[in-house]
Amino acid sequence: MVCWLFQSIIFYILFCYILTKKDMVDKLLKSVYYLWINYPHFMLDVFWREFLTYLSAEFAKKQPVIFLFLKQLKPTTLNNDRLVLSCTNQGLKTFFDKKIRLLEEELSRYAKKSMAIELTVLSKAKKTDEPPLLSFQPSTDDLLTRSGFLNKYSFENFAVSSSNQIAFAAAQAVVNAPGSAYNPLFVYGGVGVGKTHLAQAVGRKIFELDQNKRVFFCPGDLFTNELIESIREKSTARFRKKYRYLNLLVVDDIQFIAGKQTVQEEFFHTFNSIASAGGQIILTSDRHPSAIKNLEDRLRSRFSGGLIIDIQPPDFELRTAILLIKAREKNIPIDIEAAKLIAEKITDTRSLEGTLLTIYANNLGVSETVSVEAVSRFFRKSEQKISRRFYPEDIIKSVALFYNLKPSKLRGETKESEVALPRQVAMYVLRKHLNLKLSQIAHFLNRKDHTTVIHGVDKVNRLLTQDPVFKQRFNQLVESLGFST
Repeated sequence: MVCWLFQSIIFYILFCYILTKKDMVDKLLKSVYYLWINYPHFMLDVFWREFLTYLSAEFAKKQPVIFLFLKQLKPTTLNNDRLVLSCTNQGLKTFFDKKIRLLEEELSRYAKKSMAIELTVLSKAKKTDEPPLLSFQPSTDDLLTRSGFLNKYSFENFAVSSSNQIAFAAAQAVVNAPGSAYNPLFVYGGVGVGKTHLAQAVGRKIFELDQNKRVFFCPGDLFTNELIESIREKSTARFRKKYRYLNLLVVDDIQFIAGKQTVQEEFFHTFNSIASAGGQIILTSDRHPSAIKNLEDRLRSRFSGGLIIDIQPPDFELRTAILLIKAREKNIPIDIEAAKLIAEKITDTRSLEGTLLTIYANNLGVSETVSVEAVSRFFRKSEQKISRRFYPEDIIKSVALFYNLKPSKLRGETKESEVALPRQVAMYVLRKHLNLKLSQIAHFLNRKDHTTVIHGVDKVNRLLTQDPVFKQRFNQLVESLGFST
């Protein structure tokens, strides 16, 4: 076919020459020369394009990434059994070096004979910036991570029960109508009740629905530190640009800005700027806005202007659900009855995961599933370790440490609430867990008589039944001492 084509062209040239059409002869000679020189490259390109078309039918569906990068390669040489492909950079060659067998199989199948592939890197006379192996577009998770949101927090793994269902419903309402449903959404509660999880889940969902939204999550102390740094470096304009033009701002533990005049001033204007532009603000705290000391009245008013929700400590059913979710995330097989037993023993939600991992680690090599027997064995051993003798001085020191006080403060005459309540907690623990007499407790805490101890024990009893946040903190203390709650 090719020989016949060239023969026809030669005869036509001779014919034109006979007719003395020299100009046409010159043009034809140039065309023949160009065709002769470039014919191999032309046929190579045709072969490569047809091969890619062949791959687009099935291969591209099974290996879309490989097919995408394959189109970036350039065919250089084709002989009987070898195809040389050029890569634009070393990264691309490294990628395909690991896929060479797969490509050779597809090429051999297309060519209907055994074919080999050789990869080379295009050399450049002038050094230029090499394109990356991937035309990288950051994923949703990458963008959210840069904005302070963690992948582990989402609505999908947020367990809902009677203790947090109102907060969950409010969070869903904010997702459906950010900036108008409840603004701000103020969520408060004790440690480990799910405030941060819920707030982050709202931000994640809003961004997933509209990636043009500017969202940001920051703890209250981060806001404070960034403001201080911007003042020091004289870059407050950049700080304000970062925060004031957001569509969603989530501040965790907002109580940390209290008592800091400059920080409160800046946050007041940030709050107004976002809200006036239709943006959403979500705040979390360990207490109600009215209970945050040294918080400016205008901020307290802003915080109270939306919806305030209290998340109660998780009940038994919710703790069980949380434990099962954690087990699924960690790929730990666990019996439902075993999960119930752990949830019954451990009331602090943040300790659930640690306890589960410890039991699972101890059970490795014995059984693949965390069973009731494994959990019971774990708690029996724990109780045996706890059975060591406690001395009153140990309890007093531990309670003081838990409340960041010196033991001498608990024995002193100070009646301030910051000291009086921890002292009453120490009385309660000494009475209920060491079974000391009232007079003995009064002696160890340097009280005049046992009536003070009676009052202290009664007050702690009332708080345990009326104040869920206090109860949660108290349970954490008791568990840290090794007693069961």
